[in-house]
Amino acid sequence: MRFDAQLLENAKDFLKPVLHFYEWESPSATYGYFADPAALLFLSKIGPLDLARRPTGGGVIFHIWDFAFSILVPASSTLYSVNTLNNYALINAVVLSSIESFLGNSTSFYLTPQDGDSSLKDCKHFCMAKPTQYDVMLKNKKVAGAAQRKTKNGFLHQGSICLQLPDRNYLTQIIRSREVIEAMYVHTFPLLGDGSIPKSQIETAKIRLQTLLACDLNRVCLKYSQANC
Repeated sequence: MRFDAQLLENAKDFLKPVLHFYEWESPSATYGYFADPAALLFLSKIGPLDLARRPTGGGVIFHIWDFAFSILVPASSTLYSVNTLNNYALINAVVLSSIESFLGNSTSFYLTPQDGDSSLKDCKHFCMAKPTQYDVMLKNKKVAGAAQRKTKNGFLHQGSICLQLPDRNYLTQIIRSREVIEAMYVHTFPLLGDGSIPKSQIETAKIRLQTLLACDLNRVCLKYSQANC
């Protein structure tokens, strides 16, 4: 997370967007800049789970079953907008295109036009428990979400694509609200299916998604400006 924070702090030094992929040495989770993990998680029961605060907003997300990345867009780029929602829509449209190419399906995915409804206040504190505007969706389930932070120098988009359904027993030990756990299962669509996935297949999927995201981001940059993104 420190690397991304430094990217945003030095955004004025970049001429083009910067795409960054995450790898985790151990089970990890991140939470939004203003979130209080102690109110949401049983911290004493977390065990080997590494927790880190993101420089962006949003809720808790577990980086055990996902593909995580970030995109820094400097204010000098033609992709940059002063309207935060426009930035969400633009970058998540790139993510949607990559997911379509990954699955070979160009008809079913969409960006949700508005925040999802939830009567449970805690759901808003967990990324995969409640869809928000411009999340990548399939059949009313969330495939990919993100959080952003915008400054006068640029914006940082931290994204997550769900690859597998989370382990329910694992979540039960850590998350305080059982309703949140149920909401995560209701609203989450795993890109690789809901069964047991071999580690080799997961790693292959991540490499493929890295390639697709890089290509699609470059394509959008060229579309907006042939000379300078």
